[in-house]
Amino acid sequence: MKSIFNYKNFGYTVHFKYLWLFFAVMLSASLFSSCEKEDLKIQKDFPFEVSVMPIPQAIANGDTVEIRLAIQRTDKYSGTQYFIRYFQYDGLGLLRFGQQHAFVPNNLYSIPAEQFRLYYTSQSFVTQSFTVWVSDTFGNERQVNFQLNSINR
Repeated sequence: MKSIFNYKNFGYTVHFKYLWLFFAVMLSASLFSSCEKEDLKIQKDFPFEVSVMPIPQAIANGDTVEIRLAIQRTDKYSGTQYFIRYFQYDGLGLLRFGQQHAFVPNNLYSIPAEQFRLYYTSQSFVTQSFTVWVSDTFGNERQVNFQLNSINR
């Protein structure tokens, strides 16, 4: 009767199979244990600042002032969106992006780019004061105050 096993190479193949099995188990254990959700932290929330170019300090009724703003971030996360809202507490006026409709106070509007321009049109003969809030999707918020004195023409 012929033997099923070749006893000369039997020890070598059994040890070789167990060695490969040992390496496969160790590799899979190290890969799965290194990716625990508690240890893996991805930072998405980065602080930012809002810079404003100088604007005139006085405005006449019916005139429009261009306000140039820029969002300056410490780091960038591509999923961050920025929003703007404003509230006018002295005088009357309209704030808008370019030729778009005027903003409604305290409504959120998406900011199209990190550098953008707002246009404020005066509708009164008294000093006008308003505040612009720029916020991101993570709850960070920056406040910019504006005050324009009236010029009577």
